[in-house]
Amino acid sequence: MSLSAEPDKRSLHERIGTDWGLDAYVVGAAFLGDGLLAAALGDGRVAFIGGENTDAPSFVSVHDGACLSLAADVRGQGVLTGGDDGRLVSTDADGATTEVAAVAGKWVEPIAVSGASGLSAAVFGKTVRLFAQDGSAVATFDHANTAGGLAFDPKGRRLATAHYGGVSLWWAKAGSQEPKRLQWAGSHLNLTWSPDGKYLVSAMQENELHGWRIADSADMRMSGYPAKVKSMSWLPKGRYLATSGAREVVCWPFHGKGGPMGKAPLDLGWGFGAVVTVVAAHPKHEVIAAGYEDGAAILVEIDRPQPVLIKRPGEGAVTALAWSADGQHLAVGTEGGFVARLRLSDWRAPS
Repeated sequence: MSLSAEPDKRSLHERIGTDWGLDAYVVGAAFLGDGLLAAALGDGRVAFIGGENTDAPSFVSVHDGACLSLAADVRGQGVLTGGDDGRLVSTDADGATTEVAAVAGKWVEPIAVSGASGLSAAVFGKTVRLFAQDGSAVATFDHANTAGGLAFDPKGRRLATAHYGGVSLWWAKAGSQEPKRLQWAGSHLNLTWSPDGKYLVSAMQENELHGWRIADSADMRMSGYPAKVKSMSWLPKGRYLATSGAREVVCWPFHGKGGPMGKAPLDLGWGFGAVVTVVAAHPKHEVIAAGYEDGAAILVEIDRPQPVLIKRPGEGAVTALAWSADGQHLAVGTEGGFVARLRLSDWRAPS
């Protein structure tokens, strides 16, 4: 195929995609079993779109207010959503909802899920609550400041929370404990743990990233972004961390003993006028889907400079990207309520 995002080329969405208008901001998206796509919406609903592209979406009213966060549940058969109504809710594909926890007056975001340990966690203001697969409470972790990010380690044994002043590391199934502190001045927001468990990286209020090497708590500063980094995604095996926050997809190298220190990042997908808002790495190949604030979306490969156009600008900023576990389905969602899905035999589309 021609790896091209030239204006006269049709986008993948125009060639092989199907789309729907959901009439609300798309907060997040996730693929479940049998190709089912779930999307959390800003009006409190969850939309389910079946594996056949001709299926009309079904909607479940979940929150009295906005959905703020979404994650596929441990079984991959439903979703967990947090809302501004203070509720963490489990919703399955049949539309059944179960309230997992509720704290009046708290916004519930973000959510983290570990398939390895069967645990899930959600932030309720300054408190992080940990739950077993059946929804029962496992632990509660309190912080001095509001927790802005959550991430399980690859084995699901430790939970990291980002907050003002750094990150706290908690043992997931331990009793009363003092967390290990990884300190760095400033407000820490989104958080991600590398697939090999060696690094933690937080996106900060100050338009930069900060990382720590777990073994010795060594600091790593990654700066130079024109906007806040709101999305991060590890490529397979953790060789690179793809990030939003610039007009290019910024990919920091993490192979080698020193991680990204002393190395320049790769700038991919250049040539577009808008800032990248969301990134999502393919689960098997060194390919990244990226969405922009003007509604455009692309695919870009690590060792090829020319991107592939997924979607033309429009319908508001891209707010959600999701790959299916096998990498053969990709979903795009925007702030205008547009959702598209594409079926790919691998990361490349048919010519």
